[in-house]
Amino acid sequence: MASFGKVCTYNKPVPVLTTSLCKCSCRVSTKKTLNLPPFSDYSSLRLVRDAKTEPLFRSRLGRIPVKRRFLTAVTRAESNQLGGDTSEGVDKRIHDLQNVEEEEDNQKKASQLKKRVIFGVAIGLPVGGVVLAGGWVFTLALAASVFIGSREYFELVRSRGIAKGMTPPPRYVSRFCSVICALMPILTLYYGNIDIWVTCAAFVVAMALLVQRGNPRFSQLSSTMFGLFYCGYLPCFWVKLRCGIARTWPIFLGGPPQWTVGLVATLISFSGVIATDTFAFLGGKAFGRTPLTSISPKKTWEGTFAGLVGCIVITILLSKSLSWPQSLFSSIAFGFINFFGSVFGDLTESMIKRDAGVKDSGSLIPGHGGILDRVDSYIFTGALAYSFIKTSLRLYGV
Repeated sequence: MASFGKVCTYNKPVPVLTTSLCKCSCRVSTKKTLNLPPFSDYSSLRLVRDAKTEPLFRSRLGRIPVKRRFLTAVTRAESNQLGGDTSEGVDKRIHDLQNVEEEEDNQKKASQLKKRVIFGVAIGLPVGGVVLAGGWVFTLALAASVFIGSREYFELVRSRGIAKGMTPPPRYVSRFCSVICALMPILTLYYGNIDIWVTCAAFVVAMALLVQRGNPRFSQLSSTMFGLFYCGYLPCFWVKLRCGIARTWPIFLGGPPQWTVGLVATLISFSGVIATDTFAFLGGKAFGRTPLTSISPKKTWEGTFAGLVGCIVITILLSKSLSWPQSLFSSIAFGFINFFGSVFGDLTESMIKRDAGVKDSGSLIPGHGGILDRVDSYIFTGALAYSFIKTSLRLYGV
């Protein structure tokens, strides 16, 4: 029998020995021709024999891997030619094979979910401690995450999927930009405002790209500038939110006096992002029917709505517990801001990975992927939360 790879490559009639399933001397070795259609049509595989077509089988479990469809087609064809097995027997073996593979898939998914939960909790507890510590502890931890995330971003830019349609920036520029991105949170804590520093860094990077050997491309400049903004500038707003809003906690509202509005706002924002991801996942699994966007096919409108409800509910509960913000309208608005930033950041990173042709941005965290896969929902949320508090909530929402 011709190999599966040959059939997929050449898409020609394949000679099939009808005695390949039985070696009895009573059966004559004859040669038939098995014609298979293009394998791009997964949903309607048909067997062509003696100018007659008949459907092979329909699976109630959804799409079946192409190789298994091919092997099933050959098995049934030879079985029919030999006259040894009945159609019910072949269908029974197919059904048993489907049950075995379904059970293996369920076990694999359960193992992945267990790993995600274990590593999620193992990461979440130290992150909570870093947020509570604030100051240089929070800033240095954020700078380390920014450095790793920026390295993953520029590796995605250099990937075959994105680099196919553009010229990626040189490696020395990518590494220099990763260092600049890591320094931005530190400079934000020290100076408070890094607009001048970001402008100078962008100018230096642009000049390095323009004077490089070869032909400079606009794609190099655009991908590099977006990397500085996406991986470096936006995360700095978490430093501004956590450490910049250092207004003393009002004692007459209750709560620890050493806490600040920035700390409470950061805790609520982090909790809102976690609630969005969790409720969106659970809601999508239970009720998901309508795809949200082609960027991320697994996301649904039902799951997104569940994430919105979960984020607003968690924000209201925490605001009542921590007495900030006081008004119900401000709590709902703050929850919506956190939800919108979470979803937008998630879809942005999904678009980058989709163009790069990869599933995960890295493999640093088992069961989760890379740093960008875990912090994508937080990248835009910090900037939106800080802007909302500084511009929309008078007296920091108190």
